[in-house]
Amino acid sequence: MRITYIGHATLLLEIAERRFLTDPNFDPALGRFLRRVAAPGIPLGELPPLDAVLLTHAHADHLSFRSLDAIPRTVPVYAPPPVSRWLRGRGYANAVPLAPGAFEEVSGIRVHAGAAAHDGMRYGYDRWRRAANMYLLDTGTHSLFFAGDTGLREDTHRLVRDTLGERRPDVALLPIGHAPWWKPRFRRGHLSSDDALTLFERLGARFLIPYHWGTFHHLTSGPYDAIARLRALIPSHHRGPDVRIIEPGTIFELEPVAT
Repeated sequence: MRITYIGHATLLLEIAERRFLTDPNFDPALGRFLRRVAAPGIPLGELPPLDAVLLTHAHADHLSFRSLDAIPRTVPVYAPPPVSRWLRGRGYANAVPLAPGAFEEVSGIRVHAGAAAHDGMRYGYDRWRRAANMYLLDTGTHSLFFAGDTGLREDTHRLVRDTLGERRPDVALLPIGHAPWWKPRFRRGHLSSDDALTLFERLGARFLIPYHWGTFHHLTSGPYDAIARLRALIPSHHRGPDVRIIEPGTIFELEPVAT
């Protein structure tokens, strides 16, 4: 298993000789003002052949049309059904709906979808497009969980629990965010660094890799605020030794455990 942090929520996941790209965004900025602070770990034009794209929701930091346009239309793009319909209406015939509770087989790997606790509408008025997914990749012996964007709820780990049973995922890829005190609603749809550690415990994964940091400036936080908080928590947390922080542009490799 090999995981490359390209930046923000864009990761290249290589499992069982298959390649998945999550929430592709290689843009130099989010809008006019929120500039990128780290170049993509893999340039858009140098991506290896892909087996699928996993798209979690319609927010501009997770869904870049410029990035999607550079990916061959032969590569399926799995997305929540309302987002998939929107994409197909815009000419992306490779958009495939994947509803929470359903799964697709991709070259021997099951891609399971679950509902994330996140409001994914893009423009504020498009409530019909608010659905957000999380994904679990499972080979039958090894697995990888990608949370997209989500808040922490009592059942946020249900997709993994119901799918894997007593097995535990090899890696939990969890977003971390930071918000000032005057944004109390932030955690309804996002994981703080503290929340990510709590979800990591519930998932029981072997390793945690945080993402959604170190890539873009945001309106209410810097690109490194969340990771600074996580780094401060790790030394005193009992799962701290199992957190693997990979910088944008770097790789985590995991040899499978013998079964």
